[in-house]
Order: sequence, then structure tokens, then C-alpha cells
Amino acid sequence: MQVSVTDAKGQLTELVRRAEAGDEVILTRHGHAAVRLVPIKAMPGKEGRRTLMEAARAAGAAKMKAGPSAARSQDFLYGDDGMPE
Repeated sequence: MQVSVTDAKGQLTELVRRAEAGDEVILTRHGHAAVRLVPIKAMPGKEGRRTLMEAARAAGAAKMKAGPSAARSQDFLYGDDGMPE
């Protein structure tokens, strides 16, 4: 559904209801599409965020590989005296 911005001013409440119900509502300016009204997805609650963070941590841990110590990764740049070579 396309509605001009001028016409939308008088029926904004109805257009918001339609967008929330899943209808595509596009506001036009001078005959060209300007904006689309879309419903905002509900933000996850505390438990939902916790579940998401735990899943992200688990995915990161599964991808982690054992490797050289980061503290020793640049040792090849320095001599026995600790000075750059």
C-alpha cells in the first residue's frame, strides 16, 4: 500500500496498525517512495540476552585453536640481549 505523506498525516494511526499487522505501508513524496513503515521487533529480555551471549561464547570456544603464546609471538624480532635485531 502506498500513501502520500500528506494523506498519511490524517490516517497515521490506521497506517501504523496495518504495518504492525504485516501490511507493507510505503509513504510517498511527490509520487516517489520515501519511507516504509515496518514494525519494530521486540527486544529480547534478560534471559534471551543471556542465552544469546552463552551461544556466542560457545561458538567462539569451539573455533579456538591452540597456538603459540601471544607473549612470545614476537620473540624472533629480538636478540638474546632483548634488543631489536
